[in-house]
Amino acid sequence: MGGFLEALWDIAGSESTYINAALFAAFLAFAASGEWVAERSGTLNISVEGMLLGGAFTSAVGYDITNSSSLALLSGALGGMVVAAIQAEMSHRLAADQFVVGLTLNILVFGLVGFLDNEINPETSFASRWEIPLLSDIPLLGSALFGQRWPFYVLYALIPFCWWLVFRTKWGLELRASGENPQSADVSGIDVNKRRRQSVYFAGFTSGLGGWFLIFGQIGLFEDSVVGGRGFIAIAAVIFGGWTLRGTIAGCVVFAATLSARLSVQGLGYDVNSELLQSLPFVVTILGMAIFAHRVRPPAALAQPFVRGLR
Repeated sequence: MGGFLEALWDIAGSESTYINAALFAAFLAFAASGEWVAERSGTLNISVEGMLLGGAFTSAVGYDITNSSSLALLSGALGGMVVAAIQAEMSHRLAADQFVVGLTLNILVFGLVGFLDNEINPETSFASRWEIPLLSDIPLLGSALFGQRWPFYVLYALIPFCWWLVFRTKWGLELRASGENPQSADVSGIDVNKRRRQSVYFAGFTSGLGGWFLIFGQIGLFEDSVVGGRGFIAIAAVIFGGWTLRGTIAGCVVFAATLSARLSVQGLGYDVNSELLQSLPFVVTILGMAIFAHRVRPPAALAQPFVRGLR
C-alpha cells in the first residue's frame, strides 16, 4: 500500500503529468465541444474519429504545401468538414442510419488516409511555443496551461464560443429545440434537418481543428494511426458530462488525466504491465459511461431521425 501511495505522489508531483494531461484534454476538447453542439441538435455523430483523422491529414498536407501552420489550420478545418458534410447529407437529407454512416465513414477515412499518406508522405513540424509571462511560472499548472505551443490557445476562444453559440443565439435556440422536440420545432417554422446538418458541419470544423492541433501542437508528425480511437473517447466525454459543456470539458480532463498517468508511470520507471496501461484509458471511458449514462438525461430526440409529419 505504501508503494502505491508513493507512486501516486510521484505522479501527482511530476510537471510532465500536468503538461501531458493538458495536451490530451485539449485534443479531446476540440472534438468534444463540437460533438456536444451536434448532440444538442439530436445528432449522435459517430464519425468524430474520421473527422479528426481527416483534419489531421489535410492539415499535414496543407503545411507540406504552404509551410505555414496557420494555413494548415484552414486545411485541417476543411478536411474535418468534408467528412462532416458526408455524414450530414447522408443522415439528415437522405435519412440513412446515423450509426451506420458514422462507422462506415470512420473505416473509409482510415483506409483512404492510409493510402494517400503513403503516396504523399507530407512533412510536418511543431508550431512555435508561446509562454505567457508570469502565468507560465505557476508551479505545476503554469507550463501546462500557459506555456504550450500556440495552437493550444485556440481552445480558450473555442469553448466560450460554443457556449455563446448554443445559449445566446437564435440559431442555438432552434438547435436545442430540434434536439428536444423536433415536431414542435417544425411546426414553429424551424427546418429541423437543416439545423442538424449545420451542427454536424460545426462538429466537423472543431474536429478538424482537433486534428490540426494534434499534429502541430502535440506530436509534430503525421501517421495514419495518430488518432488512435480517441474520437470515441470524445463522444464518451459528452455523455460523461451529461450533455452540458462544462461537464463535457470535465470529462475530457478526467479521461486525459488517465492517459497522462499512463505515460507518467512509464516515465518514472514503475514496473506495471504494459497491456494494462494501454487499455487503462478505454477501461476508464467504459466505466464512466456505465456510471453516468443512466444518471443524466440526453436530448429527448437524440439519434432519432426526423421526418416531417411522423411522430
